[in-house]
Amino acid sequence: MYAELIRALADDLEGGGPTRDLLGGLAEDDADRPTLFVLRLVGGLHRLVLDGKTPALAASYPSVGGAWDREAAWPHVLEALAVHRDALRAALAQAPQTNEIGRSAALAGGVLRVADRFALPVRLVEIGASAGLNLRFDHFRFGSPSGWWGPADSGVSLPGAWEGLSPPVDAPLEVVERLGYDLAPLDVTRDEDRRLLEAYCWPDQPERLARLRAASAIAREVPARLERRSAGDALDDLTLVDGTATVVWHSVMWPYLDDDEQRRVLERLDALGATAGVDRVLAHVRLEPADAYDGGYPVTLTTWPFGEATVIGTAPAHGLPVTWTA
Repeated sequence: MYAELIRALADDLEGGGPTRDLLGGLAEDDADRPTLFVLRLVGGLHRLVLDGKTPALAASYPSVGGAWDREAAWPHVLEALAVHRDALRAALAQAPQTNEIGRSAALAGGVLRVADRFALPVRLVEIGASAGLNLRFDHFRFGSPSGWWGPADSGVSLPGAWEGLSPPVDAPLEVVERLGYDLAPLDVTRDEDRRLLEAYCWPDQPERLARLRAASAIAREVPARLERRSAGDALDDLTLVDGTATVVWHSVMWPYLDDDEQRRVLERLDALGATAGVDRVLAHVRLEPADAYDGGYPVTLTTWPFGEATVIGTAPAHGLPVTWTA
């Protein structure tokens, strides 16, 4: 759906239509455009649909019960570009926010391995946390060929989440602290923030939207502390705690950090790891693009003491399914 919609917007821009009028200076060849500005625009259109402000366009959006038809939708897209210009320009100023629940499948497998290896309560720390929904992963339910892991009554059910070698599902997992850091954290107890997350779900993938809404309901019941901080600043103030395993986790946020910030994060983790011991563990779980893309993102687990980095699985960008290899 978005491939067709974005192609149509690009053609309209080239032809000098309403898309060019909306973008203004951003349409110039030498413009300094914000990151992912096209996704900001289509996210803004989706927000109008979700808010009920474009009922004719809604008929083409599966997220609200419609069926995508590029020819039927396009006149209503053009109308929205003109009628809701201010709202769409505001959307262009808002960085995309995603909190993909499917990526929690990678986190769950990594943390279960930490719990199995060290048998310590877990402090979970997420950088680039968005709304921190995946900090509640232990309240989700994950399916695999060998069965399910997670509460049977969970509103978030991920059938087929795991393939290959099974994580140690009998590990003694206890999450005692949940900390999330983001440059623009969202609070799903606020309607405005929750709707922003929904707007950045792709409209023709309603299962992702349903997972987001179910995870938001769980987050309103399971507390986590979210703070507006950069990854580097957050980790600079992080210390290990005796009798616990501190797990630092992130997913598909690494490319948004510049080289200096990436180096700062890795150096801080190494410094923290140097203070680790068998009763004050540090672990780093990451689902991030590899230098050489081969169709999947590696799931990497590093633990201190020892400082061993191991690729334990692979997953697509949205996390499902994770194929465990170690």
